[in-house]
Amino acid sequence: MTARLIVSVSGIRDTTLDAAVDLVGELERRDVPVSLLVAPRRGHEYRLTDDEDTQDWLRHRRRMGDAIVLGGYDEAATRRRRPEFASIGPAEAAVRLAAADRLMADMGLRTRLFAAPRWNASPGCLAALPEAGFRMCADVTGIHDVVRGHLDRGRVLSMGEGFVADAWWCRQLVAAAGRTAEAGGLVRLNVSARHLSRRAPRAALLDAVDLVADRHGARAGRYEWLPVALVRAA
Repeated sequence: MTARLIVSVSGIRDTTLDAAVDLVGELERRDVPVSLLVAPRRGHEYRLTDDEDTQDWLRHRRRMGDAIVLGGYDEAATRRRRPEFASIGPAEAAVRLAAADRLMADMGLRTRLFAAPRWNASPGCLAALPEAGFRMCADVTGIHDVVRGHLDRGRVLSMGEGFVADAWWCRQLVAAAGRTAEAGGLVRLNVSARHLSRRAPRAALLDAVDLVADRHGARAGRYEWLPVALVRAA
């Protein structure tokens, strides 16, 4: 069985944009598409609607074939140290998803793909997603098709977003990616853009991509949802 590879970058905003641009350029040279996890608000001080440079780049990357994934709505409205969608019911999840969807649509970044902040989605969140128009949810254990009720299993290997980004974990991440690829599994790599200014997380991500894609021949893709007709054709 051929292994699969999905690479994502989260935490993209004005202060991390340059590092994200640099990493995506390296991945583009390797013919590896990227899934870009975006939240309209980051704390009390940041609004993506006011950040034209980041918006422009995200729209450009979508035109180039990368995936835009909603990565939350407003972490400032969440209890400290608790992921935004980790413990809410369907009614509250629906309100937050609708608000985020409106903002993303206004910026030309609307998406039907969702990644739970820190990869933690409550049952209420999963129940609310299809009614809010979303088709896919990526969490820590795999990729949920919330329309068809299918789970594509593959544990995320992340630096940041609820995981540490220390040097020891970076080494473990590369090794775990190699083992999963060797077994023909789904390799999901993520890095939070705020860690890309440090050498170890950036190098670990690229080392893992090279190991999985070059040595093990993994097929690189992106987070996506395909209609039944396209799935059957594939």
